[in-house]
Formats: sequence, structure tokens, C-alpha cells
Amino acid sequence: MGLAGFVGVAATGAVIARAERRRRAYTPEQIRERLHARLADAAAAGEGAQAPESGPAARF
Repeated sequence: MGLAGFVGVAATGAVIARAERRRRAYTPEQIRERLHARLADAAAAGEGAQAPESGPAARF
């Protein structure tokens, strides 16, 4: 069990390191563009939904 645990920890570390390298490969402009695109997608998806009511009556 000790060797299997060590192999599992090593594999997890490799996966995390790979994801971190991929994340750091983006330039700030690319990150900004992706965030703006995600915001636009979320806004487009939310256009059909009604805004929740606010105030005390909305809680009951």
C-alpha cells in the first residue's frame, strides 16, 4: 500500500504541474479575451431567464 500511495501522489503532482504550465502559457490579453467571451455567453444565456424578485415577499 505504501508504494501505491507514493505512485498516486506522484501522478497527482504531475497532473497539477501540467495544468499549471498550461494555465501560465496564456498572456494577460488572452485571459481577458476569454473572460469577456465567457461573460458574453453567460449574459446571452441569462437573457431568457427572469430576474428573481427582491424584497420581503420574495423570501416566502
